[in-house]
Formats: sequence, C-alpha cells, structure tokens
Amino acid sequence: MPELPEVEVTRMGIEPMLQGQNIAQINIYHKQLRWPIVDDLKSLVGQTIKAVSRRAKYLVIEVEAAYVLIHLGMSGKLCVVDKCIDRLKHDHFEMILTTGQALRLNDPRRFGAVLMFHTSAELELWLAKLGPEPLSDAFNPSYLFSWTRKRQVAIKNCIMDNKVVVGVGNIYATESLFKAGIHPQTPANTISQAQCHQLVDEIKMVLARAIKQGGTTLKDFAKADGKPGYFAQELLVYGRSGEKCKNCDATIQTMVIGQRASAFCPSCQPL
Repeated sequence: MPELPEVEVTRMGIEPMLQGQNIAQINIYHKQLRWPIVDDLKSLVGQTIKAVSRRAKYLVIEVEAAYVLIHLGMSGKLCVVDKCIDRLKHDHFEMILTTGQALRLNDPRRFGAVLMFHTSAELELWLAKLGPEPLSDAFNPSYLFSWTRKRQVAIKNCIMDNKVVVGVGNIYATESLFKAGIHPQTPANTISQAQCHQLVDEIKMVLARAIKQGGTTLKDFAKADGKPGYFAQELLVYGRSGEKCKNCDATIQTMVIGQRASAFCPSCQPL
C-alpha cells in the first residue's frame, strides 16, 4: 500500500506538470472504485488547475470551481504521460490537459478513490477527523504524550491511528519504533515523556528521509515518472523477519498486532 512518503513523492512528481494547466477532457473508464466516480467530474473541462496538495494519504487537485480528492488505495498509482500512449489495463480515470499530457490513475485492486467537492467547506468536512500531519509542528512530543495517556492499545496501533497522526503506516511505524527502541506491543499509556520525544523525532526523520529518497520500493509503487523509490534498501526491521538485527546479533522476530505483521528486535526493543 502506498504510504505517506509515496503519496508525497507522487504529489511532488505530478505538481509541476499539472499546476497552471487547463483541463481539456475527463475520461472515466471504470466507475466502481472504493466509491463510485461521479460523472460530474466532467464539468471540470475547461477549468484551470490552481494547486496540487496532500492531506494524509489524499492528493487534492484544486481547480477553479472544485476540488478533486484522489486516494491511491492498496495498489493505485498516478502518472502523467502523453495522451497518445496506450492506456494500461487498470487505468480507470484520466484527466487530459491542453498540453497533450494526461494524468492517469491505475488501480488494479480498485480500492482507490476519485471524489469531487464543490467547496473548501465540503472538503474540510470530509477530512475533519484526521489528526495532524506527522511532519508538522502540531505533531510534537507533548501532543503524543497527551494522546497516549488515554489509550491502553499497543503503541504501534496508536501511531497508526489517523485520528492521532496521519500517514504513519505499517512500514514507517515499524521502522520508527525500532529506531526509538520501543517494542511495538508496549501499551501506549505506559510510554514515558522521554520515549514520546524520541518516537516523535524518529517518525519525523524516517518519513522525511523516505520522502527525500523517493518513497519505499514496493512492487505496487512507482513514482509519477515510472521510476521506483529507493528507501527500501535502508529498512532495518520491516520485511527482515528471521534475519540478524543490524544493530546486534539478535534475530528479527514478527508478531501480529492489530491484524498487521510487526517486525521487531527482541534485544533492541524489549517489552
């Protein structure tokens, strides 16, 4: 699943090619994604794209009279190509620009979404329950410590909860907890202030580095230019179950927490 760094890298990839351009055509090839794609999107033809932004794992394309919200789901990806290039099998949505380029959403599993909101108020209402961005000042040690006082769930579940903080998916939660020396199953309300400080710092550093390096190389992800990301080569525990810890001689173990596989080092992350 594309996580926050992958979505941010996608935004960075498509923004220069979309911002300030006019929409020439909207094509909907398969309506049934996570939510049906509405035909009203075709009313955007002739409008200018004002901005491309991101909130959590949502991409927001702002045009003159509406906002298009795109979610990549489990396996989706966006690319900008020449409109003459043949569509791929799972290209479900296409926004053609007057430049002759086309923004295409490819989503084999169809868990993604393309939604339209007519006002910023409608958009904000849709996003209202989301927590702060992990790289913003609003996500800080005091904030996380306050949240953890109320929760007895595993700390990994806590930082993966979009109401607490957005975009910290399984890969980056796993890596951040390892670097902070915190066992993923530790009850959130037992985490100390010092541990919260360390964990917030690690989350920010891991995500920032992943964005800088182009996102994690996963089989379902490629950047907007079609090239894969490069962060996977630096993963310390995720996907390394049964291998030796890079910090010690212990063997990386995996357990299921919140229905997700959680890799950890029993020596570096004691419970």
